Amino acid sequence: MDLIVENLTVTRGGLPVLEGLEFTLRPGEVLILRGPNGSGKTTLLRTLAGLQPPLEGGINLEPEAIAYGAHADGLKATLSVEENLHFWASVYGTHDITRAVEAFNLKGLLNRASQNLSAGQKRRLGLARLLVTGRPIWLLDEPTVSLDVASVELFADAVRQHVAGGGSALIATHIDMGLEAGIFDVSPFRADPNGAPKVATAFDTEFEEAFE
Repeated sequence: MDLIVENLTVTRGGLPVLEGLEFTLRPGEVLILRGPNGSGKTTLLRTLAGLQPPLEGGINLEPEAIAYGAHADGLKATLSVEENLHFWASVYGTHDITRAVEAFNLKGLLNRASQNLSAGQKRRLGLARLLVTGRPIWLLDEPTVSLDVASVELFADAVRQHVAGGGSALIATHIDMGLEAGIFDVSPFRADPNGAPKVATAFDTEFEEAFE
């Protein structure tokens, strides 16, 4: 399933942040969002996830195709790791948590309440949620925050397996995870505070094994 964005303008606080956005994300692809802090990457992801409406433009996407991973991990503090995963699996109707547990090395933590996890463990559990959604398009906002090097590699492997199975991922990140990915820099699409139109030319479709 393709994610197609056409002439999209997104807002923050009622004011345009990014305008003229155009790109396509196809099955089997990873696209990395780049841009300075505050440039609008989170606003774009929230808009694509359906959490806020665009000001103008089109998003060709079925909402049920999306799994959104934000800064917050979305955990139930008093539930165990296993109970959290079963809760989300039941919400999405997938029920099986085995792959998620294995992918993020959570077997030894299954009976621990999520409120008693370290920051890195909470992040791993939050990311494991993606694997129980059954949804093909992942929208991820700085997913590696609080992860150590080994856990970043676990996440990168999960992304590789996801796209190898026909899924896709749009990821806002500043780190190199060794993924084969296209780069989309939002900087040239930043809205002009004076209202002058911008020319959008910064979609880099070349795939590379490592990026800076």
